[in-house]
Amino acid sequence: MADLVSGNKLYSDIKEVEIDDLLGRDAVTPRKELMASNITNKVVMVSGAGGSIGSELCRQILKLSPKSLVLFEISEFGLYSIEKELVCTAEQLGIDVRIFPILGSIQRENRVQAVMEAFQVQTVYHAAAYKHVPLVEHNVVEGVRNNIFGTLYTAKAAIAANVETFVLISTDKAVRPTNVMGTTKRMAELVLQALSDEPHNTRFCMVRFGNVLGSSGSVVPLFKKQIASGGLVTVTHPEITRFFMTIPEASQLVIQAGAMGKGGDVFVLDMGESIKIVDLASKMIRLSGFEVKDSTHPDGDISIEFTGLRPGEKLYEELLIGDDVTGTEHERIMTANEVCLSWDDLEPILSRLDMACHNFDHEDIRDLLINTPTGFSPTDGICDLVWQVKAISKDKTSNVVNLVSL
Repeated sequence: MADLVSGNKLYSDIKEVEIDDLLGRDAVTPRKELMASNITNKVVMVSGAGGSIGSELCRQILKLSPKSLVLFEISEFGLYSIEKELVCTAEQLGIDVRIFPILGSIQRENRVQAVMEAFQVQTVYHAAAYKHVPLVEHNVVEGVRNNIFGTLYTAKAAIAANVETFVLISTDKAVRPTNVMGTTKRMAELVLQALSDEPHNTRFCMVRFGNVLGSSGSVVPLFKKQIASGGLVTVTHPEITRFFMTIPEASQLVIQAGAMGKGGDVFVLDMGESIKIVDLASKMIRLSGFEVKDSTHPDGDISIEFTGLRPGEKLYEELLIGDDVTGTEHERIMTANEVCLSWDDLEPILSRLDMACHNFDHEDIRDLLINTPTGFSPTDGICDLVWQVKAISKDKTSNVVNLVSL
């Protein structure tokens, strides 16, 4: 208390903002029978196991006593961290589960298939993806390669390895996308929908939800850092809204939705009401023990500054493309009935997209993404950084040639 009075300590140093306090509603209680269906006594693999969603899926899966858990991750540090945590948790809880840390990329189909066959994987949760909207806008080819073709290769490996259930972690940004990231996730959904109608023994389904509070790419860690520094809190737009869930809640609903899939299902999680980001920022400032500084409170502690929408960013997100939605046995999980393509129709599109990526032909990549039924309606020009620099260099070269000819 003396430190608080003297100013040597901030209230935020003492009170940590709880993620659950930001949600504004009660978290959904999971159903045990759905949680256990694809996991208990089965060999389970999580791709992107070191990421925010992937690691939480691993935590939830571990508690459901799988036969073994395969952690598939491209980041060495991410894999090391989640393996170490899970091994400690298993020892503390007395859970007898073999945990296999596997380094690898979902873009190498033979590696993924070899892993699935070696461990006789029965259930796959495919969480590996590039999810940061502006970064994917600036790195289009890698976003397409990882999110579309990585999903394709992982799904084909699952079919070859006779995996029983394959669950894709999708996003609300796949609905009427204005950015490349959302479009690649919608294309990934189309890939699984097309493959689900082909003859094989693997059951594919997709689970689409919004932002998760506290994930590596969410605004919460950024706001915490800004508040702790005592500076400005930055929000892109005063009207921007998002749907939110906690990471454990989202992971539990993913597991439950996967248990209900019949094949080719697109599940949508009921995430409650959307939240204004500026309201979230204000709430975090207050919960940290400060007052918002604005025109009505000029003596407040921390101001909120609006920086403008970033490339490909929407003011609001949607969870459904249309109104054709069906309820399920779980009150917070719905099935979306949306347009899809057959594998015969989709395969030539993917072949052209593969070639366009190989040639770094960004105009063709964009045309293919727009003309495939993804609903892609870009709000910006091509933002890929390599493409932009090469375009500038090309213009400079042509200008020099024109000057010489004159």
